[in-house]
Amino acid sequence: MNKTGKGLFQRLKEKLSKTRHEFISKVDRLLDSRQKIDDQFLEELEEIMVTSDLGTRITYDLIEKLKNKIRRKELDQPEVVKNFLREEIYAILKGEENHLEISIEKPFIIMVIGVNGVGKTTLIGKMASRFASQGKSVILVAADTFRTAAIEQLQVWGKRANVEVVSQQSGSDPAAVVFDALEGARAKKVDIVLIDTAGRMHTKSNLMDELKKIKRVVAKVQTDAPHEILLVLDATTGQNALSQAKQFNEVLGVTGIGVTKLDGTSRGGVLVAISGELNIPLRYIGIGEKIEDLRDFDAREFVNVLL
Repeated sequence: MNKTGKGLFQRLKEKLSKTRHEFISKVDRLLDSRQKIDDQFLEELEEIMVTSDLGTRITYDLIEKLKNKIRRKELDQPEVVKNFLREEIYAILKGEENHLEISIEKPFIIMVIGVNGVGKTTLIGKMASRFASQGKSVILVAADTFRTAAIEQLQVWGKRANVEVVSQQSGSDPAAVVFDALEGARAKKVDIVLIDTAGRMHTKSNLMDELKKIKRVVAKVQTDAPHEILLVLDATTGQNALSQAKQFNEVLGVTGIGVTKLDGTSRGGVLVAISGELNIPLRYIGIGEKIEDLRDFDAREFVNVLL
């Protein structure tokens, strides 16, 4: 690993310190206090995994695999459990490590969704900055027309990234804003369009219907679009993030996930639950406020930090 790579890894390690402490410190204490793997050891390990937000289903699967290895006498000492966990968790996360690939289709349309407060607009701004730095033309669409502050925030990010922001007055029909923006983007042969949608409580069917309407309008303008429906989840909400993902996916068909605020929580283990239960690609993780704190998800790097 080069010097830059070491720096990035160290920054990730620092930012994920709360999650790392929540999980691995407890595992280490358990391993240090036990001379053999018995029922009590497995019960305590199970409790650690559940309380670290790996989720009940993933925890159950891992404990059952561990029991099978013990029965086959493939694993009998506590100190080798960490290696077992490292490789099993890596296998789960690796299955959903899938970076976003921008096709040659113009414009490549990304619809960004999620509940209020998860950091959608900030993530969009960072994505726009990254794409613009790669020489791509980008348009941001302010389809969260219910909040003037959301439109203003997107405009601030547009200025930072030096990209165009399409917006109308607060209260406008979001689908109409999207339609006009996409027509303009196609005429200008823009590379990428990022659509910022209003925060939706995943339990409110009437609000979810508005997202389905936007999706239909996008497809009407460009039949193969949206090319990506990116769901943004807040890591600090733990298992509630998993619940949100399930319902958004059921309604809209999520094609990628970005997990934000990993630097401010001990609940980063939820990435394992999301990967293991949903089979939706993990695109991005957010570990801070800086533009470079939006990272492509790297399963091996994450596991090396976690364990």
